[in-house]
Amino acid sequence: MRKLALSDEILLSVEKPARYIGGEINAVMKNKNEVAIRFAMCFPDVYEIGMSHLGIQILYDMFNKRKDVWCERVYSPWIDLDKIMREQKIPLFALESQDAIRDFDFLGITLQYEMCYTNVLQILDLAQIPLHASERDEQDPLVIGGGPCAYNPEPLAPFFDLFYIGEGETVYDALFDQYKSCQANHASRKEFLHQAAKLPGIYVPAFYEVTYQEDGTIASFLPKEADIPSVIEKQVVMDMACAPYPEKPLVSYIKVTQDRVVLEIQRGCIRGCRFCQAGMIYRPLRERSLECLKEHAGRMLKTTGQEEISLSSLSSSDYSELKEIVTYLIDEFGSQNINISLPSLRIDAFSLDVMGKIQDVRKSSLTFAPEAGSQRMRNVINKGLTEEVILQGANEAFHGGWNKVKLYFMLGLPMETDEDRQEIAHLADKIARTYYDIPKEERNGKCQITVSTSFFVPKPFTPFQWAPMHPMGDYLGFAKTVNHEIKDMLNHKSIRYNWHQADVTLLEGVFARGDRQIAAVIEDAYRNGALYDAWTEYWNYDRWLAAFAHTGLSMDFYTLRERSLDEIFPWDFIRVGVTKDFLKREWKKAQEAEVTPNCRQQCSGCGARCYGGGVCIEGKG
Repeated sequence: MRKLALSDEILLSVEKPARYIGGEINAVMKNKNEVAIRFAMCFPDVYEIGMSHLGIQILYDMFNKRKDVWCERVYSPWIDLDKIMREQKIPLFALESQDAIRDFDFLGITLQYEMCYTNVLQILDLAQIPLHASERDEQDPLVIGGGPCAYNPEPLAPFFDLFYIGEGETVYDALFDQYKSCQANHASRKEFLHQAAKLPGIYVPAFYEVTYQEDGTIASFLPKEADIPSVIEKQVVMDMACAPYPEKPLVSYIKVTQDRVVLEIQRGCIRGCRFCQAGMIYRPLRERSLECLKEHAGRMLKTTGQEEISLSSLSSSDYSELKEIVTYLIDEFGSQNINISLPSLRIDAFSLDVMGKIQDVRKSSLTFAPEAGSQRMRNVINKGLTEEVILQGANEAFHGGWNKVKLYFMLGLPMETDEDRQEIAHLADKIARTYYDIPKEERNGKCQITVSTSFFVPKPFTPFQWAPMHPMGDYLGFAKTVNHEIKDMLNHKSIRYNWHQADVTLLEGVFARGDRQIAAVIEDAYRNGALYDAWTEYWNYDRWLAAFAHTGLSMDFYTLRERSLDEIFPWDFIRVGVTKDFLKREWKKAQEAEVTPNCRQQCSGCGARCYGGGVCIEGKG
């Protein structure tokens, strides 16, 4: 019987002790003496969020299929347990074995969101692993980062031994085999890292040197040794039919954020929204076959006992066999009361028809993401939605029985004006009018429209990576403009307005486009109490302002400054397929409010073709 790392007394004193005891359905247990590699897979946030992450589920299943690897999990302890662990010097432990993380071979940390960066340091600190890679010795685990934030790894570079750039299914086997070989030959930590740095997609920060211009921009970013690659190639899974997928997903005993089976129907996106990093870095589009999805769905529902299945992708409406998979799931599992959820749908008749098949009589709310209020701004961001399409979609939804609509927009976009912001309120009002144009006896209760705005953050590998941000006061002014305009609308009682925090947005912008110097700011803020910055109740902006002051770095340099087209970015050493020349063309087209057709309409020569597959190969031109 496993011995828990925490005493009964401690478990009874913290919130949700089930976060820390493991033993979930489908958790993998192995004999640690019979494996060559122990890998601790970490999501640096609270258990309920980390357990909902599909990427970890895929890698957990994939790693554990190797007889020589035991992959376990670890999440950020919540504030209450964090305090106890520090006071009692309890080392951070893995859920499956309850063994200390410091005794593992690898600690893999998923970097999903910039505002979790202080939680990364919490994980290292509680695990009693030196924060800086340069201070670790042969006894310490190798700390590897991956996920979308690893596409600009530089703000965290000093804390990681290596990063994996791209999709995890492709190179990890080679990395593990290299590690075993080095262990057999009694190679040092540095020798292993040197060999790992030669593998596709592996970035070892210690082997690269950055120099700076007098104005603070990067002068050069070069490998220190001749046999280390100067460019890191993103790793891509091209054959989705053969790609690993969890046969027995983990199921928690407590409610988690995504408490359902997740069926990934495709990767990538054809749309080319200019603000969207995922739409660029995950190109080209790759679909899973209908037969493959049928097999995965049946197996996962059987092995988990879940009562809901969600179809996952960046734009589900673009999956070529969406109607077929939905029909199959209804016919096959509808009698078993299995619910089907379909996020990321566009506003069109086809999507609403599909949604209508899976909704109950009461109809839950629909979510639309116009992203910008005016047509000019939707052209600037290349959203590809006209007001006519939006209103027609809303009209068909209302006639179909829906009466609750959520609308998502961004504020602070490049080239945005006050008139564009006011159009957010006007569009919401037009949607409400569409509802009230329906005869009263045919309506389904009162119309409820929730407008939510987030503040735009420029991300690497997007056409907007050159764009400046705004001072915090401007962001708050933008939100007030929308709020004031909504209050003047005829149907304002049917419209509710929410907006995000502006100070969090600015810091996210720093982390997204920051260089290696930002690591000092993150460490300073963490040592002064910053933790769980993504959680409103623990967010403290003054702590971060103090960290910038202590380190002598300027936040404005990273946020308010427009980049020149020839500037060297901290992430320029990574090749993602989509080329910098393409992004420059898109940046110029944005300034002219010119729309680029989606990939199925016309190939735009973005560069993703280099991976030898995907929808771009089928495109024209």
